Amino acid sequence: MEGYDLIGDVHGCGATLAALLEKLGYHQRGGVYRHPRRKVIFLGDLIDRGPRIRLAVNIARRMVEEGEAQIVMGNHEYNALAYCHRLGDHGWLRPHTPRHNRIIMNTLEQYRDHPGEWDDVLGWFMQIPLFLDLDELRVVHACWDQPLIDALRRERPDGRLDQAMLEASVDPDTLAFRALDRLTRGSHLPLPEGTEIHSGDGFTRKTFRTHFWARDPQCYGDVIFQPDNLPGDLELRPLSDAERQRLSYYGPEQPPLFIGHYWCEGIPALPTPNIACLDYSAVKFGRLVAYRWSGEQRLDANHFVWVSVPREEQSRPLPWEIDFD
Repeated sequence: MEGYDLIGDVHGCGATLAALLEKLGYHQRGGVYRHPRRKVIFLGDLIDRGPRIRLAVNIARRMVEEGEAQIVMGNHEYNALAYCHRLGDHGWLRPHTPRHNRIIMNTLEQYRDHPGEWDDVLGWFMQIPLFLDLDELRVVHACWDQPLIDALRRERPDGRLDQAMLEASVDPDTLAFRALDRLTRGSHLPLPEGTEIHSGDGFTRKTFRTHFWARDPQCYGDVIFQPDNLPGDLELRPLSDAERQRLSYYGPEQPPLFIGHYWCEGIPALPTPNIACLDYSAVKFGRLVAYRWSGEQRLDANHFVWVSVPREEQSRPLPWEIDFD
């Protein structure tokens, strides 16, 4: 095998995923995309928001089950599990609030006439690991936090959820909560009291997303990693010691790491020589991005491959159609 093609957040852009795989040299045989010398690693967030969620899930799942791909769990797969599982008689693990309903609305709508298929997909989500450590490269949806991963390995060596861990994950005092929150959502810092961000995705936020590769960050601007700017001059606000302690750190001596999650924009670029973020806002008519990794320990921006997502993604012609049923 020559290497891996790592693919960022698909978010239901199933037709564009098919086009990207074709561009990468994968061809459908027996209902599965295959390459003679390479495999895919999906970075999670296959579902929600986009117009062809079932197609995206079926492409990825069939590749994984046939040994043509691997996958890590995104926060949207985890959210779906929590949204659809009850905690005994105490209601849903993820409360069905208007905000949570809105996030998963497109997914549930597209599976509405296929309830058995949706239940089966939820069962598959439970099998998806939270991280991959393949010696020469690492993969996680949002943030590689080594102490949390070490602790998780002691309890779940395969890095996968079970029912007990899923139920524990809604309690902030548990390892399950801390691991799922950090690995699938990354780290956040609260904004000063009374300050809010009116995000481009329609939500109002009182925190901002931070990255984890600044060795000695001094201010908010050193760690912010999201498309929305901080209000006013907050990027110059000094970080407190307590805020620094909340951040993870991944150093330049570590193996190449691939992440998604962060809604990057523009032409794909490397934040550091050993970290690549592959989420370029596909479902916002951005780019569905892959990185062609062939063993290099110092990553190369020339290895990014992408397909721009058209505004009429749903009507994009496919080279083939999957028979779902």
